[in-house]
Amino acid sequence: MRIVDLLAKDSICLNGKVSDKKGAIDKMVSLMEKGGHLSNAGAYKQAVLKREAEGTTGIGEGIAIPHAKTNAVSSPGLAAMTLPEGVDFDSLDGRPVRLIFMIAAPDTKDNVHLEVLSRLSVLLMNQQFREHLIHAKSQEAFLKVIDLAEMSHQETAEADGAVTAEADKSAGAGAAKAGYQILAVTACPTGIAHTYMAQEALEQQARKMGYRIKVETNGSGGVKNALTREEIGAAECIIIAADKNVEMARFDGKPVIQTRVADGIHKPAELIERAVHGEAPVYHHRSHDGEPAHGESRNQSESIGHGIYKHLMNGVSHMLPFVIGGGILIALAFLLDDYQIDPANFGMNTPVAAFFKTIGGQAFGFMLPILSGYIAMSIADRPGLAVGVVGGAVANAGYTFGNMMHYGETVPVSSGFLGALLAGFLAGYIVLGLQKLCSGLPGSLEGMKPMLIYPVAGIGIIGAVMVLINPVVGAINTGMNQALASMGGTSKILLGALLGGMMSIDMGGPFNKAAYVFGTASLTSGGFDIMAAVMAGGMVPPIAVALCATFFKNRFTRKDRQSAYVNYIMGLSFISEGVIPYAAADPLRVIPSCIVGSAAAGALSMIFGCGLRAPHGGIFVIPTVTHPFQYLIAIGVGAIVGGLLMGILKKPVREN
Repeated sequence: MRIVDLLAKDSICLNGKVSDKKGAIDKMVSLMEKGGHLSNAGAYKQAVLKREAEGTTGIGEGIAIPHAKTNAVSSPGLAAMTLPEGVDFDSLDGRPVRLIFMIAAPDTKDNVHLEVLSRLSVLLMNQQFREHLIHAKSQEAFLKVIDLAEMSHQETAEADGAVTAEADKSAGAGAAKAGYQILAVTACPTGIAHTYMAQEALEQQARKMGYRIKVETNGSGGVKNALTREEIGAAECIIIAADKNVEMARFDGKPVIQTRVADGIHKPAELIERAVHGEAPVYHHRSHDGEPAHGESRNQSESIGHGIYKHLMNGVSHMLPFVIGGGILIALAFLLDDYQIDPANFGMNTPVAAFFKTIGGQAFGFMLPILSGYIAMSIADRPGLAVGVVGGAVANAGYTFGNMMHYGETVPVSSGFLGALLAGFLAGYIVLGLQKLCSGLPGSLEGMKPMLIYPVAGIGIIGAVMVLINPVVGAINTGMNQALASMGGTSKILLGALLGGMMSIDMGGPFNKAAYVFGTASLTSGGFDIMAAVMAGGMVPPIAVALCATFFKNRFTRKDRQSAYVNYIMGLSFISEGVIPYAAADPLRVIPSCIVGSAAAGALSMIFGCGLRAPHGGIFVIPTVTHPFQYLIAIGVGAIVGGLLMGILKKPVREN
């Protein structure tokens, strides 16, 4: 079945206007219904939303492919919409979506939607193809672009197949014996678009470079084009471009490159060069039970630093809802309370304030155990969760053997964020050690491991370890807090500038997250001024881009100007990612301008003595900020500095 056979003119909307992801899905369902493919539009929409809840179908590069397989579909169908101004679709790369295809598949044994998805994903890798669709003037022209691209792709595939077959025939038994030089496996968490895009990129690049490759896809429809034992034995190297676990035991003793599926899409030449030049490490399967332990051999070529970063971010991402929810409720308590009733009890003087302070405090109290628990879970899967949570709780409480033996005589000293961080990593590797020790137990005891052995032994060990190291880590934590509290004048201004500038280096990347984690961690010890500087630094970049587009119009194309104005809202909402498309297009001018502006805002926030108890919220939590007017001035000055510098550095653009 061809793509154009599934797409009716009534199901195409050109130059659509929607305000958000929900509106986009509503419009697409309506288009699908107009095409006559649905027996129950409401049920189909629910199936689409359920699929989105499992993971966004915004696959990056300005594309989204929402889809569903349900008995609410009467016949397989497609709908399409172009969005010249773009819409936020929670895409994997954070960029707004400008082109949406929706797929409807009946709930039958035939995986119609997966076949169409794989073909669509491959075609959409071509930027010229995407641009032709986005700028199509009519539904007929839109269909023509797809028809020509699909025919061209089919002809290319057939020609490549004929060339390969002829080469094999000419080479005879020698070619058959040689097999494929390179093998690859592609897989993404949802097993749809990125899986097939990586497959196509690797195959195309290998053909260009003159190498023979076979790519196995681990998609949601199961394993396709599976690698055989003979092919693996004859291959020079295997490339694993996957963001989920794949069967690895079969590659024991072979050179293997393990990387992200995104690298398979964007860096195929680099991967193939490494493969053919012997730059891949030999893979050794390490587990005793035939499968790698969670978090071990999933990405052997991954650096230790990147592995630590991934585990840390898993903890931080699960911790943030507790910090943000609890922090904002606590901030509201102070905003609504009457300081004059009892200054010593500020935040709890009125019933409303006491409610927000109590509930917010409970939520905030989960911060460190959740951080620790999900770091451990990232390392050791589900058995690590309970062990990590308990380790974080013990670190937060500051228990030591001394204050347990002499209860009431010595005061526990919390080891805080640093202790919880350490507890998470220790818990994860303690559970991995227990899994290794228990791998030789009889099969009849298999069910006891996760329900009895791992939690009892793991919690007991992490408890003993933490009460031993809590005095040391607690002393370090106390020293750090005292050092921050004693900072004055120039030191605090420099710290504010540093943290503010870090928020603009990579807009949501490691530097940005490091500064934000430092800010949220400081909340547990009363470092409200640090959190204020961090949020000010994060609000500046989008506003700076919007200001530059407003007052230096000739530095942007008309389309980029229109998109830039949305950054006023994103900046005020503390969403830095709105700058990413502009930073990616002109990094040497946009990023330095944003860093300077953010650093200025962070420094001014410190100078004005601003404090923030809520770790998120942007303009909506300004009333809870200490010295709110000065805080707005700091953000405004930073944005103006960044926007002005950007306007000076950027060159005028010419529009056709």
